[in-house]
Amino acid sequence: MTKKQTIKVESFEIVLYSQNSDDYISLTDMASFKNAETTGLVISHGLSTRYTVEFVGLWKKMNNPIFNVTEFSNIKNESGSNGFVLSSRQWIEKTNAVGIISKAGRYGSGTFAHKDIAFEFGSWISAE
Repeated sequence: MTKKQTIKVESFEIVLYSQNSDDYISLTDMASFKNAETTGLVISHGLSTRYTVEFVGLWKKMNNPIFNVTEFSNIKNESGSNGFVLSSRQWIEKTNAVGIISKAGRYGSGTFAHKDIAFEFGSWISAE
C-alpha cells in the first residue's frame, strides 16, 4: 500500500491510500471526528450495526471471490443484538475480507476501507 494523499474534512485530515488501483480511506481518521480518544471503539460500533454488516457483506460478495459466506451468515445473524461488537480484525479474519485493511505499527497504522465502505461508514458517523 502506498500513500496517495490526504484530504481535509472540516478540521480533520484523512489519509487515502491506493492499492491495485482501488482507493482506501482511513476509518481511523474518520472515527476521530466522533471520538478521537477511542477510534477503535467507534469503528467496532460502526461495523456492528445490522445495516453495516449487510452492506459490507453484499459488497464483499460482489468483490471478493474468497469471501467466507458461512462466517458472514453467523455474523449477520448476531448483528444488531445487544452486546454484539465486531472489530475490524475479527471481520477480516472471519470472512477473508479484502475491502477492509487493519495495519499495526507506529507509522501508517490504522483501519482502512475501500472507498465504497468508507463512504457508508462516514454516513453512519455523521450526515454532514
